[in-house]
Amino acid sequence: MRRTVNVLIALAVVACTPMTVLGQSLREVIDREIEMHAGGALSLPCDDASFMRRVYLDLVGQIPVADEVRQFLADEDPAKREKLVDRLLASDDYPRRMQEFLTAMLLERRTDATVPNPEWEEYVRLSIADNRPWNELVAELLFSEPREDKQPQPPEKFFLVSGRTDMHQKTRDVARLLLGRDIMCSQCHDHPTVADYTQADYFGLFTFLQETPDKAIAEFESVFVAGKKTTGPRLPGGDAIEIPTLEQGQEEESHKFRPRLLLSAALPKADNQLFKRNSANRFWYLMMGRGLVHPLDLHHEKNPPSHPELLDALADSFAESGFDIKQLLREIALSNSYQRSSQLPDDTGENAVAPTTYLASIPKPLTPEQMAWAVMQATGNLPTLLAAPAPEKSDFTYNDYINGRIAKMPDNFADAMSLFVGVFSNAPGEPEVEFNPALGHSLFLMNEPLILDWLKPKPGNLVERLTKLDENERLAEELYLNVLTRLPTEEEQVEVNEYLQRFQNRRAEALGELAWALIASAEFRLNH
Repeated sequence: MRRTVNVLIALAVVACTPMTVLGQSLREVIDREIEMHAGGALSLPCDDASFMRRVYLDLVGQIPVADEVRQFLADEDPAKREKLVDRLLASDDYPRRMQEFLTAMLLERRTDATVPNPEWEEYVRLSIADNRPWNELVAELLFSEPREDKQPQPPEKFFLVSGRTDMHQKTRDVARLLLGRDIMCSQCHDHPTVADYTQADYFGLFTFLQETPDKAIAEFESVFVAGKKTTGPRLPGGDAIEIPTLEQGQEEESHKFRPRLLLSAALPKADNQLFKRNSANRFWYLMMGRGLVHPLDLHHEKNPPSHPELLDALADSFAESGFDIKQLLREIALSNSYQRSSQLPDDTGENAVAPTTYLASIPKPLTPEQMAWAVMQATGNLPTLLAAPAPEKSDFTYNDYINGRIAKMPDNFADAMSLFVGVFSNAPGEPEVEFNPALGHSLFLMNEPLILDWLKPKPGNLVERLTKLDENERLAEELYLNVLTRLPTEEEQVEVNEYLQRFQNRRAEALGELAWALIASAEFRLNH
């Protein structure tokens, strides 16, 4: 009952408190800024089927089932897109999707067993389900009081994956992921070409990460310029925080001046321009496929935003809303800019297709998690996998399976997800912000026994349902709605019919091959 009430409250809040900028809704500001700087003809609005697939993948990380698509396409309510966005944001799948996104962004596929993955995932999921402000979550990532048993709290996994004693890696993580600045080279010297990447900024952050107040001062020297310098804890471009020297008998006061505690209070604030701009930019990237500052961790004067005023509006609105993630995503999703077709106008010239213009929707590769959910959903095997009890301690690993040391195919959701993440994710520590197609991805979809097994008729799955349909026209419709979230074109109807006529003596196998062809297509692989 409590969960139901919370969902209703969240839905009411989302629907009634739009973000505004100087009297305009944030979505209107988004559209104004994009259209003002477009430099060419803008794509038309996407059709309902494309919008539904896009917003499902972005907000809940999976594709809809065929019946949901039919209902949405048949709905004549002019507000149906807004209602769909609100329904998805109020669903239990939204926190799970955001947990997957934030885990990949913050941990970058790095692992540490001190905080078990389920504890971290539950912490993030529940935080998102409660719509906790983004700055509160970041503050906890930077500092959490240890438990009474001295075991680390779930948010401490953010630092644990950097290595227990590697303060330089932790410094780089804070700078890149939370402030949008890849200042690694500033460990040794000021950046040679970027004036606002300085060694003092690097060691100001580094000093924040020391364990005790007495270590909260750093001495450094450039490899190019002789002369040692010192700094206390300081944010980039800011002043050092003075940590008092405690007299004998004042030791109990030292807990107030723990450097990471000071960082957790100073960094995730509305008046920290780097923090709020980086935060807004990363959630914009989530929805739009490209940051207004891109690459995401190169905020500096020589890599300005493609739309400076828009980034300011997003950052300011996000901060003024109390860093409400759900509200920010909602405003972006309801903008015309988000809802454009990925097809360029016929008269668009080659010079007008730069992704920085947002003339059209930018196709986004499905994340490993989205790919797993989408394939399981499209093949109709998701309910069976979710219902299968996962072993308390699974022996399944991607490396063992892919190298033949485990012969048994995954038979539960957790192990299947582990396989997809192993295949489609980047190497640990490598950000997943660009499309990196690989031969292994194609070979997996073409030859993986698990995928081929899912395309055999089994109770309730897609191919089994298709075998029960006699009319090829209806069959083609069911196939395309389930896999590509759209109706087939006339040409595709003909192709399906001809293929089934040619292989009518092995109809079930042919149906699996048709579904396989759609799942292996670029249209399925991309969120467009």
